[in-house]
Amino acid sequence: MFHVGGARSALQNWIFAKQHQGAFVLRIEDTDAARNRPEWTEGILSALDWIGIARGTYEGPYFQSTNADEHRAAATRLYESGQAYYCDCTREQVQARTGSQHAGYDGYHRDRGLGPGPGRALRFRTPDEGTTTVIDLVRGEPTFENRLIEDFVIARSDGSPVFLLANVIDDHLMGITHVIRAEEHLPNTPKQQLLWLALGAQPPIWAHVPVVVNEKRQKLSKRRDKVALEAYRDEGYLADAMRNYLMLLGWAPRGDREIVPWSVIEEEFRLEEVNPSPAFFDEKKLRAFNGEYIRALSVDAFIAACQPWLTGTETIPAPPWQPERFDPKAFAAVAPLAQTRVAVLSEIVPNVDFLFLDRPELDQASWDKALRGVSGQAGQAPQASGEAGQTGGGGAAALLTDVIAAFESAPTWDAESLKVALEEIGTRYGLKLGKTQAPVRVAVTGRSVGLPLFESLEVLGRDRTLDRLRAAAASL
Repeated sequence: MFHVGGARSALQNWIFAKQHQGAFVLRIEDTDAARNRPEWTEGILSALDWIGIARGTYEGPYFQSTNADEHRAAATRLYESGQAYYCDCTREQVQARTGSQHAGYDGYHRDRGLGPGPGRALRFRTPDEGTTTVIDLVRGEPTFENRLIEDFVIARSDGSPVFLLANVIDDHLMGITHVIRAEEHLPNTPKQQLLWLALGAQPPIWAHVPVVVNEKRQKLSKRRDKVALEAYRDEGYLADAMRNYLMLLGWAPRGDREIVPWSVIEEEFRLEEVNPSPAFFDEKKLRAFNGEYIRALSVDAFIAACQPWLTGTETIPAPPWQPERFDPKAFAAVAPLAQTRVAVLSEIVPNVDFLFLDRPELDQASWDKALRGVSGQAGQAPQASGEAGQTGGGGAAALLTDVIAAFESAPTWDAESLKVALEEIGTRYGLKLGKTQAPVRVAVTGRSVGLPLFESLEVLGRDRTLDRLRAAAASL
């Protein structure tokens, strides 16, 4: 999956490259075979497409594995120049000497003159003295004491270079000038900078943007948190809303605005203005953002955006109705009503399914509550709660019978006429409109909440409405 934090970093790289007439480079770092599959690469590409970084508008994708020969050659150069040495210590041996599993490598083989061989890893010879200063557009110039940086591994015992070295070589070969990445990579940066200098090359300029955290201020974890960009896409978040929100993780446009056009973000974003403090990924706020973006769509655009949830796709489940039951005209009639109520597009299905099902399944808790509301205020004592589906049935049955009669004889079938008829019945029973319409809503839509009732009945039609009301009354 494509982590929302990675998406945030990608957008920042994308804007920075455009602002400086540079090139955004996508490199798939695939040297770890266990974490590399073609379908995962395709997932990255499709997620970038969705977020607005479309294929064909950037360099790549390149694959780190294609530079394997250059990686090995660089490791050899460092060894031959005396800037790296071989070590055959196991992790257990290092722990035994240091007395701690958390201590770093103690340099045991620094001057023992081991050559390459089975089971021997290549370690970089970190300078004993001095400091390494990182030029960082977000964090200033963090400085690291070299004596506190262990002699780190740059090639495994099988000869394959590790990420630190491969990354440096790839960046050098591709002419990378700026590296914008998440804060958790900062501890690796002095090591990479030492490798750049050891290879006689100029390091890039770095920018370590803040880590993204949850409500407990813990780093977002795929094992614990909802972090996959694809999951938000398939739930019905709009790409424009998502990328607007992601850009606010550590940065803000001028003034008090948060919801702003992408063109404004592209113009105003500055890496130097990014706050280095951890950025809270607030899903509730994101939902509110998305709702605002949905309401800003034209009705036609909203109808088009809903289509994947009305039909189903490879990653979005099919709706509960049979495809032939879907009526585009009926959906278009209620779309403006639904547009003001959904926060994510997947919510469109429970809002409109009553239009396309033979009969919706009644939510029992909502049905019982609606019956109690009618009977308790209409002079009818609620029945024992142990009788499932019958609670308060006496008053409700009478009320539904009157509703059916009024709807059967309604001269016109429109929202206003139906509302007037129900208000008159409620007055006779001593009920406010909310209590009167509750059992009607549940009987017709299956739920206690949803689109405006009378507009929904108008679209559903007289015959289907009466059929559901009669079935509900008969059940009492």
